[in-house]
Amino acid sequence: MLRLTARARTTRIALAVVSASALALTAAACGGGGSDDGDKKTSAPTTSSSASGGGDALQLPDLHGQKLEVAAVWTGPEQKNFQKVLDEFDKRTGAKTTFVPTGDSQSTFLGTKIQGGAPPDVAFLAQNGVLHQFADKGWLKPLGPEAQAQLSKNFSTGWQQLGAWKGKQYGVYAKVSNKSMIWYNTAAFSNAGATEPKTWADFLKTAETVFESGTPPVSVGGADGWTLTDWFENIYLSQAGPAKYDQLAAHKIKWTDPSVKDALTTLGQLFGNKDLIAGGPQGALGTDFPKSVVQTFTGNPPAAAMVYEADFVSAFISANTKAKVGTDAKEFPFPAVGTGKAPVVSGGDVGVALKDGPGAQALLTFIASTDAAKIWAQGGGYLSPNKSLDLAAYPDDVQRNIAKSLIAAGDDFRFDMSDQAPAAFGGTKGEGEWKDLQDFLVKPSDVAGAQAKLEADAAKAYGS
Repeated sequence: MLRLTARARTTRIALAVVSASALALTAAACGGGGSDDGDKKTSAPTTSSSASGGGDALQLPDLHGQKLEVAAVWTGPEQKNFQKVLDEFDKRTGAKTTFVPTGDSQSTFLGTKIQGGAPPDVAFLAQNGVLHQFADKGWLKPLGPEAQAQLSKNFSTGWQQLGAWKGKQYGVYAKVSNKSMIWYNTAAFSNAGATEPKTWADFLKTAETVFESGTPPVSVGGADGWTLTDWFENIYLSQAGPAKYDQLAAHKIKWTDPSVKDALTTLGQLFGNKDLIAGGPQGALGTDFPKSVVQTFTGNPPAAAMVYEADFVSAFISANTKAKVGTDAKEFPFPAVGTGKAPVVSGGDVGVALKDGPGAQALLTFIASTDAAKIWAQGGGYLSPNKSLDLAAYPDDVQRNIAKSLIAAGDDFRFDMSDQAPAAFGGTKGEGEWKDLQDFLVKPSDVAGAQAKLEADAAKAYGS
């Protein structure tokens, strides 16, 4: 998903069709802790151009004297941008919110707090599979009527369904990402005489061209295993197709399947060529996601010309470098592999309530509103599935085009595969898919060994 340092887009989104298994959830308005019958204060009306709630102002309760703890994986610029949303919520309600970073092993962090009797009021889960696990354990509180009303008004059915489980609506997908983008340093490309590639074969040729110009071509944030799952998923979706993608995501086919062999072999064409990766495989293994971005857009020449990751890369570029998004830093869609279509994989963070009471429900109501989305969007590095948000809220044309395409796609999208998996396999630092792909990064020639490890870990996590 998304996230930073967790999952957590192109100006051209051609989202693939979601399988019935991925969206066969029923979005239902649920009771369970919702309305507050006490005094309410009225916020300023939304400024969305497409659906401003029929002119209705967003209603939030008076929460003076209440403290709320909010947990998410976000750090750096993402955390700072989100803090602006929390500050506005506090201003409107009188509540005092505290942000707590969960780290990459989010399910372990939150599970320990819940079992210890001290859960945060609201958490943003970076993995859809964790929402299912927590709901099955009875750890989540269904959305109250006010939050449900905002969700129903501002979000398409598909995004509502992704936050539901077994007939109950638990979550709000407030922050999402297109994880099928490659960002590049325009000066490095110009110096090399390189152009934006459209196919994987052309991508490798472009990387060779950049290398010959004296700049390492590709920056890989291998220290964060989730970036490697994203590399794999884009190649797999394009090469194997949507049907196989859905089967592997549900572990209905094994990781020893020939389609996985093909995808790993393709990925190995990059990982196995030390000339194409900044610092070589070992250097990539020691490079975290933030560094992978920064080193691509600083220095003359930079440490790399290209870096793969989602739309949230723009926030890191803007916050940590002097490069200007849209001028010094541009992006192109993840290239099509073989005869497949250019892939688009989406991820996202879903807000859920872990405690009963008006505070958690009020925050989720605000998060589902256009008011909150506008504040968040203005900071950059953010993409909202809120269809009522005025695109003018985004800070630049790159973000506006990304958001416009996402909203236009409606319910047609593919969700991040590892985020659908049990956390033990798809979302735990140093374990499962993250660790197995880090090992593969260092030894990409051992495709069969990587497949065997992946299948063993998947079978254990899925229980099959």
